[in-house]
Amino acid sequence: MLTMKHPVRIAGSLTAAFASLLTLVTLAADGPTLKAGVFEPPRAAPEFSLDASSGGKLSLASYRGKLVLLGFGFTSCPEVCPTTLATLAQARKRLGEQGELVQVVYVTVDPERDSADRMRAYLGGFDASFVGGTGTPAQLEAVYKNYGVTAQRKPIGDSYTVAHSSSVYLIDQKGLLRGMMPYGRLPADYVHDVLALLSE
Repeated sequence: MLTMKHPVRIAGSLTAAFASLLTLVTLAADGPTLKAGVFEPPRAAPEFSLDASSGGKLSLASYRGKLVLLGFGFTSCPEVCPTTLATLAQARKRLGEQGELVQVVYVTVDPERDSADRMRAYLGGFDASFVGGTGTPAQLEAVYKNYGVTAQRKPIGDSYTVAHSSSVYLIDQKGLLRGMMPYGRLPADYVHDVLALLSE
């Protein structure tokens, strides 16, 4: 189940399989004290293989030994994505040397526009270490399903935007899902949780 210190609204509808794993309850006394919602017990984060903005293939296994902050968004996002990425960049900077043990992975919800090159340029504006993931619509749909992420394309004039889930998943150094941070939290919240997980 998902344990949360403070009840939050989980954006969008979750797939039945993923939703069955989530329950909002009070923090367990013996669990880690995190600002994010906590997966208790921890479970393996669903693996994937996508095209990496850094070149080659992107998989969670590539970052075993680091704490992964996994988010979903798109380069044309007007507000939510740049706010989240700026927050993650600030948090990583505040961590100092321990920031080297953190890897931000951002998977696109807009594969039509988000090529690996475009994601590299966009993410580099926040932090050169951030890595983006893109792929075919079918590949990405499988990732969304495994993480309970919603992504709905909505027309705007001659273009479109994408309404999507905005939480960030915390995956520990062993590849286990440990938390899910809702949109709008401060860099200090991420710093707190990263340090808590790295200290285990």
